[in-house]
Amino acid sequence: MSDPTEISEEVVSAAVTAALTAISTAADSAALRVVRTEHAGDASPLARLNALMRTVPNDRKAAAGKLVGQARGRVSQALAAREAEIGEAEARAQLAAETVDVTAAASAWRPGARHPLSLLQERVADVFVGMGWEVAEGPELESEWFNFDALNFDEDHPARAMQDTFFVDPPEAHLVLRTHTSPVQMRALLSRELPVYVVSPGRVFRTDELDATHTPVFHQIEGIAVDKGLTMAHLRGTLDHFVKAMFGPEAKVRLRPNYFPFTEPSAELDLWHPTFKEGARWIEWGGCGMVNANVLRSAGIDPEVYSGFAFGVGVERALMFRNDVKDMHDMVEGDVRFSQQYGMTV
Repeated sequence: MSDPTEISEEVVSAAVTAALTAISTAADSAALRVVRTEHAGDASPLARLNALMRTVPNDRKAAAGKLVGQARGRVSQALAAREAEIGEAEARAQLAAETVDVTAAASAWRPGARHPLSLLQERVADVFVGMGWEVAEGPELESEWFNFDALNFDEDHPARAMQDTFFVDPPEAHLVLRTHTSPVQMRALLSRELPVYVVSPGRVFRTDELDATHTPVFHQIEGIAVDKGLTMAHLRGTLDHFVKAMFGPEAKVRLRPNYFPFTEPSAELDLWHPTFKEGARWIEWGGCGMVNANVLRSAGIDPEVYSGFAFGVGVERALMFRNDVKDMHDMVEGDVRFSQQYGMTV
């Protein structure tokens, strides 16, 4: 509708008819809001007609005002009625869409579960905290010095080779993904006052292929004790208490001579597992020994005054023979059903 130039019954009636038609055809609240703006807003035809009242002669103002006022009233009433009608229809539609069938079976809710490897690590840490040890953590991206040099690995030691270790670019940064948690032990010796009794759980990385018994990312728990007068007897007693706490009072340890760069003498740690499902037997679990004098010197400790022992075991291996897990894939694939069977404790 073009701008009106005068107030007449024909012009007012046309504006009302257009408004009522638009109101009746508005399908929803959004469309009705547009209609309200176009036909009842400040720029609507009826509003423009009302603005012409100042140009109407005084003898016609009363009649013209009544004509425009009644027209605006009809439009306002129609808008209110259509708004209530649309609101009721939309409320019914919303209720229908949100209807809940109370006779339907409840959907199954399956709670999550913590991974058994995390639970087992905490269990081991609790055993050593109970003996007065501290739990320490360190970075997984580690300096080559902490990972190898400080632990008495020669420059040509096979463990440094690319087939065993993930080296991080650029090579001149001398950074690796730690191959064991032993660097945490060295950091503990450098940052703590003696004596030191520390256990360090965490993830380690090696270039192994994922199969039933190997994975390139796995977990270790290593411990180190440095004090005056420590001997292999203290190591043996600590490990004996550890395995009994983990596997029951019939469990025991056996130490077999071996070689590791960071301990001297060194030993393989075997566990007598009394409840192993394939029958009670000895199982190789990890390594241990007295801390090498060169490692103590790297930490600024006089080996003539202090001695120490260290050990390390694999968490995945412990879970496999402790809970009869046959395949490493079960531990790394992230299927919650694997964790749920353990609940909240291992």
